[in-house]
Amino acid sequence: MSSFTPTRDDKFSFGLWTVGWQGVDVFGPASRPLLDPVAATYTLAELGAAAVSFHDDDLLPDEHARESTLEQFGKALADTGLQAEMVTTNLFSHPVFKEGALTANSREVRRYAVAKLLRNVDLAASLGVETFVLWGGREGSEHGGKNVSAALDRYAESLNLLCAYVKEQGHQMRFALEPKPNEPRGDILLPTIGHALAFIGELEDPSMVGLNPEVGHEEMAGLNFAQGISQALWHDKLFHVDLNGQHGPRFDQDLRFGAGNLRGAFWTVDALLGGGGGRAYDGFVHFDYKPPRAEAIDGVWESARACMRNYLILRDKVQAFRADPDVSAALDAAEAHRLDEPTVGAGESLADLRAASYDVEALGQRSVGLEALDQLALEHLLGVR
Repeated sequence: MSSFTPTRDDKFSFGLWTVGWQGVDVFGPASRPLLDPVAATYTLAELGAAAVSFHDDDLLPDEHARESTLEQFGKALADTGLQAEMVTTNLFSHPVFKEGALTANSREVRRYAVAKLLRNVDLAASLGVETFVLWGGREGSEHGGKNVSAALDRYAESLNLLCAYVKEQGHQMRFALEPKPNEPRGDILLPTIGHALAFIGELEDPSMVGLNPEVGHEEMAGLNFAQGISQALWHDKLFHVDLNGQHGPRFDQDLRFGAGNLRGAFWTVDALLGGGGGRAYDGFVHFDYKPPRAEAIDGVWESARACMRNYLILRDKVQAFRADPDVSAALDAAEAHRLDEPTVGAGESLADLRAASYDVEALGQRSVGLEALDQLALEHLLGVR
């Protein structure tokens, strides 16, 4: 259907590492040839993407070709009209980071990591990028040799240095932390949205740091992604978002969006649209997934196309759900609107609250009507409404 064909207004974005993943895993080497990131930019534009993102090592694996690659990449952006909307830094692949990057016990490793970040902040600024993501895949420990309090001190120190540098240089840029509970470390620092929100509150300039949550990362911890991003929106901290698919609390699968937990994907789109009266997300819809190792290059582009199509299909179903008169009636029956009422209203006091009489038995027997509401959502998702 033409309504499920992406346009630039949909603000879909892909990491160059996603379609560029060669299918390497712990049991086997690459199953696909290396994909040129500049060529990938042209193809993503043809598929309907509006933007791309990259790690420094995705775009610039060869420092000797740095200038020529950046020139070619800039030309690809100009030719296609795509935007480079997010940049991040690889602080996890090279063995130098095997025990951590910003929280490594080695002071020299930490200094190198910060220097690498500063170089890529400048690169991002030169491309007009306003969101810089930090994923601490090697920040953590499975042993007692890591002083967690000191590690968090160093983590905060690094964020404070980066924020100060951005302000000093006059860059228009914010940082987004990407939580993940485990893999590659057995236990990663800042493992969930909640942990990261608490950490941000301890920084020198919390306004400059927000979140880049990922579906699979939160679901690996058994958490509800839609509720998590709703809280991030409530804090005004959803600076960026990574969409993919995941089958429950296991290894990080990075399936195409819509695969895995389909109900979760439905409610995720609903949350991003501000469903139920919440704050809507207005940034890029970013896909961070990996085409299955079994696929050849045609399957890579088919999976990228499917990520966008699945989002548009789910958006259509979410909008139909929210516009359904039966859903409105079910929400009224569930008294959902009453949650907007303050528990202690204007002119009331705690003494009034304590003095009131409550029919506890009747309140305990009331109908909450949530099964009927959930069934309506499921029927919209199943396509029978």
